[in-house]
Amino acid sequence: MNKTVNINLAGIFFHIDEDAYAKLQHYLDAIKRSLSGTNGRDEIINDIEARIAELFSEKIQNERQVIGTKEVEEVIAVMGQPEDYMLDEELYEDEPSYTKTKGKKLFRDTEHSYIGGVSSGLGHFLGINAIWLRLAWILLTIFSTGAFILIYIALWIFVPEAKTTADKLAMRGEPVTISNIERKIREGFEDVSGKMKDIDYEKYGYSARKGANSAATAVGDGISFLLNLFVKFIGILLLLIAGTTLIGLFIGFFTVGTFGIIEAPWMEWVDMVGPGQENIWVISILAFLAIGIPFFFLFILGLKILVKKLKSIGTTAKLVLLGLWIISVLGLIFFGIKQATERAYDADVVITETLPVKANDTLYLKMEGNPVLNSTPYRSGKFNYSLDENDQKVLWSQDIRLVVKSTSDSLGRIEIQKTAEGKNYEDARARAEKINYSTSFSGNELKLGGQLTTAPENKYRDQEVQITLYLPEGSILYASDNTYSFHRNSDWYEDILENGKEERYLLITRNGVDCLDCPEGDDSWEESEGEWLEEEDDEINARIDVDGEEINVKINKKGVKVKDENNEEILKINSSNI
Repeated sequence: MNKTVNINLAGIFFHIDEDAYAKLQHYLDAIKRSLSGTNGRDEIINDIEARIAELFSEKIQNERQVIGTKEVEEVIAVMGQPEDYMLDEELYEDEPSYTKTKGKKLFRDTEHSYIGGVSSGLGHFLGINAIWLRLAWILLTIFSTGAFILIYIALWIFVPEAKTTADKLAMRGEPVTISNIERKIREGFEDVSGKMKDIDYEKYGYSARKGANSAATAVGDGISFLLNLFVKFIGILLLLIAGTTLIGLFIGFFTVGTFGIIEAPWMEWVDMVGPGQENIWVISILAFLAIGIPFFFLFILGLKILVKKLKSIGTTAKLVLLGLWIISVLGLIFFGIKQATERAYDADVVITETLPVKANDTLYLKMEGNPVLNSTPYRSGKFNYSLDENDQKVLWSQDIRLVVKSTSDSLGRIEIQKTAEGKNYEDARARAEKINYSTSFSGNELKLGGQLTTAPENKYRDQEVQITLYLPEGSILYASDNTYSFHRNSDWYEDILENGKEERYLLITRNGVDCLDCPEGDDSWEESEGEWLEEEDDEINARIDVDGEEINVKINKKGVKVKDENNEEILKINSSNI
């Protein structure tokens, strides 16, 4: 049973058994003797101890693990024997030069820095001149509206500074051995004193090693290099993905006008269709946290892959971020459910008015636009946000449907059906009642509004209006051409006013209409039992929807005729010509 000793090596505590401690103490004493009389001896010893502490930290799995003789021997094998690194100035001039690096580590190079040494450290790690990285930071910061400053600050905070000689060697990809630590410090002393000569110090450390690696060691080093390269690539990929996402979130967070920094033009649409400006900033913050926190941890993971000595953000910070993420996800779920239930029900309100039209009367029908709202009579489901004639903000839409039916009553009537959605039936009905729609009847002319309006606080909840005209049998209807788009209905609505019948005097019958002013022998399609037919038998009539436009096709023994939705002939084929 061996005793254990607690030691403090470069500020780090380790548990080491007695035999291993004796071997390590003997090794350090030998190094001190070999460096006696050397400039910067104490600094060299401190850096060697820091490197040994780093190697021990990589080997232990937990704080209670005891370092044994095996671990000490492995560290000595990496660092080299003291007798192999005795200084010999003639060695610099006689031996051939060669360079070998075992992989670089990311540090901040504050010796060649302007701000925090991030660019200099990245330059060493990537093998790029630091001036190009500094220019890249400036350009990226400008084009990202300042968002790349966050990435720079994150690297400044989490990437450690190359303080010790061992760190500076690792930053440049040089092996952290006794010879290289000693050489690096000697360079510093000679540089300060002005005695530095054109000597290639790199060849000293490596040429001092005796022997050659075996073939098996070379293969192992090659595989280790490839694996390390792959891991570094994953780390860089994580940094790029996470960093780009965080920058996008940062830009998006402010461009939605969350804090009024940028008054985005689409905020009115968010207020009209979505949860409203009173909630959008809360949702923006929740979305920023719900998406940003996982990518922030991915960013930290990428840094940990590249930087072994990365500073930890601490357990408290991790728990706080985890709590914020859970709260933000639950908050988004709450707002999502709330928004979905805002349109769960639909209801309608029907207003019926008598229309003073009877048999043998002629009714002139037309749709009216609103110049103040810049609307023209054309049906559309799009909602708009404008000022009315009183300079008040209103929501308006041209989602108006027109249906004409015949009735056996002596007087006609007009039925206005207003429809809207809501979180419950009562809410939907109240919103439908707040739809504003106007009609006017003067003499024998009926004018129907081409748009509906409602107050902004009612929001867009699929508001629409359907006007159904019940005209007595024997009355005559003359529909203006601008009614065309409003009565493009399917057979389900049983509309007797079909497209193409505008600008004609139509006699209302029990089953439909008869055209009173269609020219004799005209090829216009007349309605019979819901189909368009010629006077001849044996013909085919069809309606085809092409990219939202209705095309009417008729085929009979005379040929083929095609008309567009405005009843204008666009193609005619007969036996003699086209």
